[in-house]
Amino acid sequence: MNVLAIACHPDDLEIGCGGTLAKYAKLGHNVTMVHVANGNKGHKVIRPDELRLIRAKEAQHAGALIGATVLSMDVDDLLVKSDRDELIAGLVDVIRQTAPDVIITHPPEDYMKDHMEVSKAVFDASFSATVPHYETNVPAPDGLKVAPIYYMDTLAGVGFLPTEYVDITETIETKIAMNAAHESQIRWLREHDGIDFLDFVRTVSKFRGLQCGAAYAEGFVQCRAWPRLTTARLLP
Repeated sequence: MNVLAIACHPDDLEIGCGGTLAKYAKLGHNVTMVHVANGNKGHKVIRPDELRLIRAKEAQHAGALIGATVLSMDVDDLLVKSDRDELIAGLVDVIRQTAPDVIITHPPEDYMKDHMEVSKAVFDASFSATVPHYETNVPAPDGLKVAPIYYMDTLAGVGFLPTEYVDITETIETKIAMNAAHESQIRWLREHDGIDFLDFVRTVSKFRGLQCGAAYAEGFVQCRAWPRLTTARLLP
């Protein structure tokens, strides 16, 4: 199965669904991780041009831990716009190239605009990718269908009530390691905000696990829009 996970910043997938992506990879599925924004404004001391390169390397390191392909749309932070033709076309190219059986992304409502813009852009692009006469750099493959979408958790789970869970007990340490690969963010949060973010991630995973009878879990909500619904169990 081809799994396509698209989020805003370089560490968002690791936070929201890293354990699930690790589980997919462990089961032999093809995992592609895409971040739309480059994370260049995610620090007070490191300048954006330098941070952009640092975070790109961190994202590659995190993805390599599970053998995932990692791609960036390289949009500057706070400039993500779901109505930008260039962004939709770029996402369409990725979808056409990966032919996903399932897509994971941010929920429509989240704690910041960039996340919500990515959610809308993914929804639009996943349909547009199947339209043969929507011309981008990658032609629409024959038989490409609109992929089901699953929305991953919000930061700290605020305002998000999962309808499906994935037991990530066997991949929780991989999830933590993937998050730890984003050293610039982990160090900044610890030194300047007093937040142990790795403990933060573990705690949220344990909280979701308590809800579904697992030691650790991640929560999801399926996008309930035609023609994305399916009877198949696509989460691992």
